[in-house]
Amino acid sequence: MPPPRQGPASRERIDAAYWWRRRMNLIRSGWLVRHLDNDGRGSRMEIYPVDQSHVDSKYSRPLNDRSITVRYIWPDLVDAWAAKNEAMVGEIWDDVITDLDSDYAAYAYVSSVGIGA
Repeated sequence: MPPPRQGPASRERIDAAYWWRRRMNLIRSGWLVRHLDNDGRGSRMEIYPVDQSHVDSKYSRPLNDRSITVRYIWPDLVDAWAAKNEAMVGEIWDDVITDLDSDYAAYAYVSSVGIGA
């Protein structure tokens, strides 16, 4: 008897479960924190500003992508991310962007963040 065919919805659930388990294994093993901490040297974080294409030109301002090396936050950030603790992630983000000096408020909300890991 041939195995039952799996539809696209079933494959999507299997794929989502795989990636969720993989993420949890990386967190539980401590590998992700060690990798991001990089022996105390930290990892480079790329910050992409909010898309302002729909903002009236008199209210928008030019914002560039920023890059900053982040150290010492990784254990707390990974724990907060794993626990889906948005408040703690927000607090940590505020700590990270204070290092941007005068651009602090411009990057309080961003479209995305990349980690150069």
